[in-house]
Amino acid sequence: MKSEKSKASVEHTRAHMLILEARFYGDICDELCRGAIAHIEMAGATWERLAVPGALEIPGAIAIAHETGLYHGYVALGCVLRGETTHYDVVANESSRGIMDLTLEGLCIGNGILTCENDDQAWARARVDEMDKGGGAAEAALTMIRYSRLMSRKAAGLDVKAGS
Repeated sequence: MKSEKSKASVEHTRAHMLILEARFYGDICDELCRGAIAHIEMAGATWERLAVPGALEIPGAIAIAHETGLYHGYVALGCVLRGETTHYDVVANESSRGIMDLTLEGLCIGNGILTCENDDQAWARARVDEMDKGGGAAEAALTMIRYSRLMSRKAAGLDVKAGS
């Protein structure tokens, strides 16, 4: 399935986003951030970028940041590559579970933590001109912000048409 991107069809969203990145693979993370930042800025939102030690720390860092009330959404970025031990499984599963737990509490998070077998797979997913998973994670967070706002308007009894 091929997809195309058009700047003309981007939905503008007033939001302030926090990009949290696990810098264990810094060059891959920089490329993920490049995609995320491009999507956030295309949507007219603002962003801050903070690093944490690893993917396992991202859910906790999001929870701490959320307590401040400064951010509308979060983009989780990083890379976990399979090694010789089961540590990969723990990091991949628990970072994902932690992020999912936070989304079920209503936080708007795009999960762009890559879980790959090797460097080649990670780069194919990170590169903006290939899979652009950083951009996809940012777009997921922005979409959830829009959805949350739509549901708030509906709950307030405001006239909301489908697709608005």
